Amino acid sequence: MFLNCKTWFSFHYGTYPTKDLVERAQQLGVKAMALTNINSTADCWDFVLKCREVGIKPILGVEVRNENQLCYILLAKNNAGLLLIHRFLSEYKQRKMPFPERPPFPLDDIWVIYVFKDHPALDSLQSGELIGLKQEDLNKLSWREALQANCWVILQPVTYQDKTNYDLHRILRAIAKNTLLSKLTKEDYAGEQEVFVEEELLVSAFARFPSVISKTLEVLDSCSIEMEFHADKNRKYFSHSVEGDRELLHKLAVEGCKIRYGVKNRQAMERVEKELAIIAQSGFNAYFLIVWDMLRYANEQGFYHVGRGSGANSVVAYCLRITDVDPIKLDLYFERFLNPNRTSPPDFDIDFSWKDRDAIFEYLFMRYGHQHVSLLGMYSTFQRRAIVRELGKVFGLPKEEIDELVRKREWNAEDKIQRWIQKYGALLLNFPGNISVHAGGVLISEEPLNQYGVLELPPKGFRTLHMDMFEADRVGLFKFDILSQRGLGHIKDALELVRQNRGKHIDIHQVDKLLDDPKLAEMIRKADTIGCFYIESPAMRQLLGKLKCSDYLTLVAASSIIRPGVAQSGMMKQYIERYHDRDKVEYLHPKMKELLEETFGVMVYQEDVIKVAHHFGGISLEEADILRRAMSGKYRSENKFELMREKFFSNCREMGYPEEITAEVWRQMESFGGYSFAKGHSASFAVESYQSLYLKTYYPCEFYVAVINNFGGFYRTEFYFHELRRNGGTVELPCLNYSDYLTNIHGDRVYVGFIHLQGLEQEFGQAIVDERERNGPYLSLNDVLQRLHPAPEQLNILIRIGALRFTGLDKKTLLWEANFRNKRTEKELPVTLFQTEEVKFSLPVFEENRLEDLKDELDLLGFVVGDFYELLDKRYLVGTKYVRDMEQCLGQQVKMVGRMVTLKETRTIKGERMCFGTFLDADGDWLDTVHFPPVLRQYPFQGAGFYELHGRIMEEFGVYSVEVLSMRKLGFRLHEDL
Repeated sequence: MFLNCKTWFSFHYGTYPTKDLVERAQQLGVKAMALTNINSTADCWDFVLKCREVGIKPILGVEVRNENQLCYILLAKNNAGLLLIHRFLSEYKQRKMPFPERPPFPLDDIWVIYVFKDHPALDSLQSGELIGLKQEDLNKLSWREALQANCWVILQPVTYQDKTNYDLHRILRAIAKNTLLSKLTKEDYAGEQEVFVEEELLVSAFARFPSVISKTLEVLDSCSIEMEFHADKNRKYFSHSVEGDRELLHKLAVEGCKIRYGVKNRQAMERVEKELAIIAQSGFNAYFLIVWDMLRYANEQGFYHVGRGSGANSVVAYCLRITDVDPIKLDLYFERFLNPNRTSPPDFDIDFSWKDRDAIFEYLFMRYGHQHVSLLGMYSTFQRRAIVRELGKVFGLPKEEIDELVRKREWNAEDKIQRWIQKYGALLLNFPGNISVHAGGVLISEEPLNQYGVLELPPKGFRTLHMDMFEADRVGLFKFDILSQRGLGHIKDALELVRQNRGKHIDIHQVDKLLDDPKLAEMIRKADTIGCFYIESPAMRQLLGKLKCSDYLTLVAASSIIRPGVAQSGMMKQYIERYHDRDKVEYLHPKMKELLEETFGVMVYQEDVIKVAHHFGGISLEEADILRRAMSGKYRSENKFELMREKFFSNCREMGYPEEITAEVWRQMESFGGYSFAKGHSASFAVESYQSLYLKTYYPCEFYVAVINNFGGFYRTEFYFHELRRNGGTVELPCLNYSDYLTNIHGDRVYVGFIHLQGLEQEFGQAIVDERERNGPYLSLNDVLQRLHPAPEQLNILIRIGALRFTGLDKKTLLWEANFRNKRTEKELPVTLFQTEEVKFSLPVFEENRLEDLKDELDLLGFVVGDFYELLDKRYLVGTKYVRDMEQCLGQQVKMVGRMVTLKETRTIKGERMCFGTFLDADGDWLDTVHFPPVLRQYPFQGAGFYELHGRIMEEFGVYSVEVLSMRKLGFRLHEDL
């Protein structure tokens, strides 16, 4: 009897999680019900699955609304009807059009239900059009009307669970309307009776109209949906047949193997043949070929990319140049990527520059058809900060009080509104808020994607399926992860700058040469890695320093143990200790030494779990990967974890291992499995790190210009300008005759781009460059005025930053003349074919002031391009120590001065707040500090700038830092002579 049920995927309206809706229906003995979310079918597959599990007949549909107006409810009689609903919703959502008053399509496969209040005239109804009656409508329906047309059905909407959730529903409506709860009108929210009721009571209420009851049952009986879960719904083949795909992939892999490993490498060829057999058996030939084709196109377009993820474990992927990580060299297990027992899809993560990724999306849409390709959706959910802000607004709190509540963890229990926020905030946690776009997932299906869901068109401009990755996995749609990364952008741009500035072409994919380069090894050993992908953060540079890392395999390990789970478990510290004192490493068993000698007995990668489970525990490689996934929590509900555990212990007993050793090996595997990192991931990251480091080492100026122009490093842009200067670059302020909109380089001279000038309009900044390229350099102030016609405030920005210094005039003279001339509007100037003669002025000689210039830079750029310490009173540096002095001052209490770069906040075991700081000293060297909770409470940070630090010099594995005991913020100097 329930033809109009909603879940929380009626965004900002329904309050039922899908699972709870089905469970409540089961409790009431409901045998069939319809899911009709508002303009959404987001959880239709999940609803069908959960209904099947408890024996309820699922019916799918949608409640079509234009804002508060309920137009009608559509119910799919069959799969053709559901496809029609999906296409209908997709068309109107993509075109951002209001829904029509009546459905504009044939109704053979659809039921249409209008509400009684706004129903069409009875004599205009078509077959398949119905009118829903709520209990409150019964008194308005006469016997004559009931008998006149066979179109009446029971309509008992289900929107929320109870009175508390009814209040939550009203709060959601206020959030959606961005208004106070008290300002909602009755039209804004649902009626007070939109809950489940017992079907007997519902039937009793309609007993006077048996035809209404029978018509409702007829509708329920007529609807039937067939859905097949976990069946491959992806593009079936790349060529024209399965056999054609198998032959093409075999040909490409064998040819690639000969290039990668040489013609006579039997081990590599055997591995290729083994992998190809599993790929074909699993039905993933087309998957590999689609990725290969995409990267072939990318290479043709000059798009730089990196293949990573567990796909790096595949030799076939290496031979197809999907990845540059050699699985044989690194002993990577293919079974971690794909095995006959793995039901989930293979996982290729392909990173592109953020500038190129959209072009890849466009290629896939054009190559495989817009009806068959979409981006993968996701759902943003309400979390604490957003909940507090939204509920604070709904309840009418001022912004300042809301900000304070967001910061605080303990609230006033006596405050009524704070109690409301806590009560309803707990209910609102994890509610889906709206459809969003997955970070990089792309779906390519065999059938049109409207078979499975609604396709929306977000601002990005690419169709996106209303389905998240978990639902897609259940449905049987495998995603291709096509990700964007700023690190790749700066590698690509640096290569182009080297070509333009030095006339050199670099093949950055010759990875083996980079791994053997002694200069790069020395750079890593010194942790001189600022700007380099994945290895520039303070924590990573400290780890590299502690390891004295100088080779690829150690860097691969570092890329894994730096991750939070490994570091927090103490495994990182254990690895470093064993790395430096290898003779004291004790192994649980000789077999464990054989397996983990590379990592000194410490499990560092997910592959280590597979390796130990297989070689020590006698479990097959396929089962070992299942165990690895079960340890991460993916299969615990399916009891696979316990089954693998029993098999592991049974096998170890048969092999004669002592029970206590078996138990300890299992304990280590289990504790590590939950936070481990794939070695293929780490290896891919390390390759990219080497590529970045190569460019930084040999072409530092071009490298840092590329990093600056990609705006994506760990640090703020100003610190890359600092590193550029330290590495021999001469940084020049913006100049009308040399700067571009982005920062550029001429030899070793770098001109800051107009993009960095705060307040300068992008259109005007680009116009400066375009006009110069068309008509040559600017000659004078008057020339600038006549060619660019700048607004006064825009011209003043350029003058203050020194962009008109080519005129030979000082800034104050230029400001005086520019503002005088800009008072004469264009209407006052005569129209002439010739350049207007400059007006001459007699002005006093203005004194130049370096401090004023620095403050202009700080004001307009947010930083200074030269030595920031020019802004500090030099008397503060008296008696200070520098980073270069730390080794000699070990254990001593010293005074140091640092310019704050970044902070990392963390919590101690007791939950107390502490910080790790990064500073630059007056030499420009990088300084690391530790601020324990008592000191941090007494001496908190007060924003960016200079700090006087008093503390003790510490050392760990050759890496020095300062344990800060006290500190104070230092201001900028106010006068030129200080």
